[in-house]
Amino acid sequence: MTDGDLRLLSAALDIPAAELRRDQDSFPAVLADPRVFEAILGERAVARAVPLQVSPFLLFAVVVHRAQRELASMSHVPERAGLRQKVPVFDTPQLADFLATPERRLFLIELLASFTRIASGRYPVRTRHGWRWRRFNELDPVRLAGLLEAVGEAERPGIYRRLGDVSLFLTGVFPDYAGDRALSPVDAARLVRIAGVSARDEHERMIATPAIELFELLGARWYRTAWQLAPVRTDRLATIVEVAERFRSARRVLNHLADHYLFPVINPRDT
Repeated sequence: MTDGDLRLLSAALDIPAAELRRDQDSFPAVLADPRVFEAILGERAVARAVPLQVSPFLLFAVVVHRAQRELASMSHVPERAGLRQKVPVFDTPQLADFLATPERRLFLIELLASFTRIASGRYPVRTRHGWRWRRFNELDPVRLAGLLEAVGEAERPGIYRRLGDVSLFLTGVFPDYAGDRALSPVDAARLVRIAGVSARDEHERMIATPAIELFELLGARWYRTAWQLAPVRTDRLATIVEVAERFRSARRVLNHLADHYLFPVINPRDT
């Protein structure tokens, strides 16, 4: 967290910033404190003429911990059944359980913060007509997947990890876009091929799968591949295996965050 974050927390909780810095074990309780939420996303904070100087990490950390508290007491959450259509689904115990561990909460916080700045650019590829330039963008899974054909073995785990990230981010934060406009049939077929699905029946079945479900299948597959190919398997990296196994719960937690907290404070020009 930044010095500005600590000053904000200090003012909200009336605790010296130096004490907060020393006692880092207390941060989960600090981030879940209703006074911190009010200081950052409460009505008076949002209505301020001068925006608060808060880092993306702290903003998303407060939102994730707020969701953990809310989901533990809710009986159901809405699920999209079509464009702008929602139905109640009574699976909040699974969603609350997903947020029960600090590792999975940190995973979602860092995922959200990582997409506040989008990497893009171009890279050379050899074709039968000579060298050509291709473009990539982290929010375009098809173009991002194209990097797998241009990078070396050492870089592939990172690309697969980011493909899992973008699948979860799009379906979690922008589900209407992911479900309706993110993939054409040609793009879906290309992603299924790049994911290594070779059996014809499975390939055709996945292409015919609705976009949100396809992203869930591919995202989980890409996370597992990133773990399998990683030259060093750290404890923090191991969290992506847990997320792969519970990808739908992770996606639905992000749906809840987006619907309740993110869209009122996100400027569309920044997305």
